Amino acid sequence: MDYGSLIEKKKARVPEIEEIMAEDGFFNDPKRSAEISREYNRTKKLLEEWDELTQCRENLADNEELAKGDDELAEMAQEEIPELEKRIEKLSDRIQYALLPHDANEDRDAIVEIRAGTGGDEASLFAGDLYRMYQRQAEILGWKTESIDASPSEVGGFKEVVFKVSGEEVFRFLKYESGVHRVQRVPDTETQGRIHTSTATVAVMPEAEEVDVQFAPDELHIQATRSGGPGGQHVNTTDSAVQITHLPTGIQVKCQDGRSQTKNKEKALQILRSKLLEAKIQEEAAKYSAQRRNLIGSGGREEKIRTYNFPQNRLTDHRVNLTLYSLEAVMAGNIEEITETLQKAEMEDRLSELENA
Repeated sequence: MDYGSLIEKKKARVPEIEEIMAEDGFFNDPKRSAEISREYNRTKKLLEEWDELTQCRENLADNEELAKGDDELAEMAQEEIPELEKRIEKLSDRIQYALLPHDANEDRDAIVEIRAGTGGDEASLFAGDLYRMYQRQAEILGWKTESIDASPSEVGGFKEVVFKVSGEEVFRFLKYESGVHRVQRVPDTETQGRIHTSTATVAVMPEAEEVDVQFAPDELHIQATRSGGPGGQHVNTTDSAVQITHLPTGIQVKCQDGRSQTKNKEKALQILRSKLLEAKIQEEAAKYSAQRRNLIGSGGREEKIRTYNFPQNRLTDHRVNLTLYSLEAVMAGNIEEITETLQKAEMEDRLSELENA
């Protein structure tokens, strides 16, 4: 596909954005300035990758010409061709995905909620493993993680943990993680070496701002409760935890991570807004074609999306039939290959929808 005309439009957009950003009072509207800044960074990254793609294509053409000879230089040129072809394919996919109609939610930070599922103590340990996996991924990508709420288990894992991930296009990369994650391994407490199967549920929500979701005073029931779980004498003996119920929907959230009731209330409202925004997005997603929902999944919490098999060092993503034998690297935060495979599947499906519209 020829992207030339679309790239030219993006190039023309850069000086327009720079002119807007140079205006007096640009930062007076935080929401607008953040959106414009994200568009600028996104466009610059796209154009950098386009320049790299152009250079790789030129290098490939040169190497293919040199490879026609029978000297040492021809042999070196031939060796470089597979790597250039691989890089060209990767860049082409990234550029094509970036040129699709943009979903503003993809620029947002994310609220991630991990809950232990079936499997008792082992499920809580797995929830902790997933939490650390996403923390390591954030470190690799230069993102920042911030704990919002946590309910540790007695064995060192988590019954539930909620955290915020902030950075560039966070939700775009993390949105595929929503669903049921299944683990197969021999627990430390297993004396006979039997493999157990446990699950944890991950929900990834785009962070909502006050302008996205607003509440009427009579829509919220706010209650201070006693904090529970590990955290020290002060946390356990004060009514610092806050529980909020959104009466129209029945959605309930609780935050007890901090010692300040005010801070816990702010964080609980942050989670509640994101849950309501997620519900709105899911409602919109229900309007998409059945083909797309079947391909990448609905993002629902009930959907089994991935299996982590530790004895065989194997990870399987069931949505795109992807199997990797590098589970150790994945648990260390290297999930780029999984994300890119899912993005490519989504891109192909969205292009198909655009063509058939």
